Order: sequence, then C-alpha cells, then structure tokens
Amino acid sequence: MNGLSLCARYAFAPNYLKYCGPDKNRELAGYLAHSVADAGLKLMLEKFEAMYPYLQLIAHNNGIGDEFDDRVVEAYWLGNQLLDKVTTSSFFAHVRPRLPFKDRQWFEQKLPLGAKPNHAFHVLNFMTRTGHKAIPQTVETMDQCRISWGTVLPGGKVTTQKLVYQRGRLRLVSAIKEYKNLTKEFNPGDLVTTHWGWICEKINRQQIKNLENYTNLALRLANTTI
Repeated sequence: MNGLSLCARYAFAPNYLKYCGPDKNRELAGYLAHSVADAGLKLMLEKFEAMYPYLQLIAHNNGIGDEFDDRVVEAYWLGNQLLDKVTTSSFFAHVRPRLPFKDRQWFEQKLPLGAKPNHAFHVLNFMTRTGHKAIPQTVETMDQCRISWGTVLPGGKVTTQKLVYQRGRLRLVSAIKEYKNLTKEFNPGDLVTTHWGWICEKINRQQIKNLENYTNLALRLANTTI
C-alpha cells in the first residue's frame, strides 16, 4: 500500500475525533474511500504535529528521502528494523523541546534502556496527550490511542487486547471489542490493526510480532516510572 494512504488510515480516527491534525476529516475520509494519494493528502498529513516529526526523524536517520515511504510509516505505527537506526542523540533532540522540563529526567533514563521513537512509546510513556487537547493521559485513552492488533470476528468485533492497570503496573489482557470499518474491506479471519475504535489495515503475522514486541517494550519502560 502507498505510504501516504497507509498513514492516512492510522491518522483518520484521531482526526475524526478532532484530537489531531487539521479540521479536514471529510476530505481525509474521501481520500481513503477512493484510494487516492496525492500532494493534497501529503500536505494534510504533514499538519499532524505529533506524527509528522517522528516520520521525519525515522526517515532522516535511515537515509530515506521520503517521510511517507511505506517502510517509515510502518516503523512509526507498528515498528520495524528502521527504528534501530535512529540514534539516541537524535531521538533525545527530537523529544527534548516537546517535553515539560520536569519530565526530561525520566525520559533520559529510558533512552539507554532501549526506548524507540514510535507510536507505542509515545502513547505509553508521555503522560500528557499531544494534539489539540494537551490533557493528562488515562489508562482508557492510552488503550484507545495505542495501535492494537487482532482477528476480525463476524459482526465487526475483533479479538484483541485491553490495557489495564493492576497492582501498580500497566499490562495487556485478552479482550473482544467492536470496531468501525471505514473501507468495508475487512472480513472475518483477517488479521488487522485498530486505532481509536476503527479498523486500520490488514497485516501479516510478522507485523503482528513486531507490533507486539514494540508495544511490550513500551509497556516495560512505562512501568519503570509509574
């Protein structure tokens, strides 16, 4: 899938909820419904203030000229080997001006522990939501915002996970949830990702493994400072 279209699938739900990006959800939905990717879509996605700088960071550290290259988009939303090429110093330089001063120390502590510049780490380790509502995260908002994975069941439900806080730690437990389906292309048995109540894309087992690994890493790091 074209990297722009793929990125739009993940960006659609928080934009629909008016959490992130420009106020152009009808246009974004139109791009996805008609499978169109052009300069207008690129300009729209560049205005997602949390996501786009991460794409730039990953692309730059891997010598990739297009921030919306499908490998870069996958690295940010799901996680892949491109994250290993991002230097600790460039990751710190990316995050530092965006963090309140009091939060910088704990972030520095997580860098040598393997922190990676992807969506899972951002959601589970930054306690203030980014986007249009700079308010504290809750377990529920982190669960909705993180990228989940699972298998489509009949009736729009997906076997997936739920983020819970138990005995002083964040962890994932098995769950079945109902999701909306923008493109209507997903069928029972498909392996999919989800974001803020919407199914995003079909993925393979290696992508699930990557997403699970990077999510678990982000959870381990989050639990060091809870």
